[in-house]
Amino acid sequence: MALKRGETHIAPVHLLDEKGEYNTSYLEKYLGEFALLKFIKRVQGFMVKKGNPLNINGFEDLKRVRFVNRQKGSGTRMLLDYHLNKLSIDSREINGYEREEVTHLNVAAQVASKSADCGLGVLSAAQFMGLDFIPVCFEEYDIAISKEMLYDERFKCFLEVVKSKEFKDKLFEIGGYEINSLDIIY
Repeated sequence: MALKRGETHIAPVHLLDEKGEYNTSYLEKYLGEFALLKFIKRVQGFMVKKGNPLNINGFEDLKRVRFVNRQKGSGTRMLLDYHLNKLSIDSREINGYEREEVTHLNVAAQVASKSADCGLGVLSAAQFMGLDFIPVCFEEYDIAISKEMLYDERFKCFLEVVKSKEFKDKLFEIGGYEINSLDIIY
């Protein structure tokens, strides 16, 4: 929405629609004219205590543990809701579904402090908090751009950086991320 209001030139986006596709349907609905850089893929999964003592392996297991969620509208929340819907799991069956945090690191901190048994988030947050991580899927984390910005020197510099070996090496070092195609689609 910041892109639509002209408050930014580029915007990261990782929104899963009800068909299981990332980003394009939202951008078509809210932006109209846009370009999309197929940027990175990042792994999302369950962040759990070391050793996974409650044997959490899938979405069905969330019905028997204390869960901590991401806030409404976040890509991670959309991912959770997509899988719950796909598996016909009622969110009211999940203890903690309404308990919301605004970052992956906040979710991981709740699990690390034993305030929750599990949360959905990214590998880097789990590693930072010393948690185990059960991968669920890779999500597409793309960059939305106004078509005019594609010809701007600032965007060309940005593209040069994300295509560099140094950027790819740093992304690999963080863990749980991989470069997507870096194709630009319209």
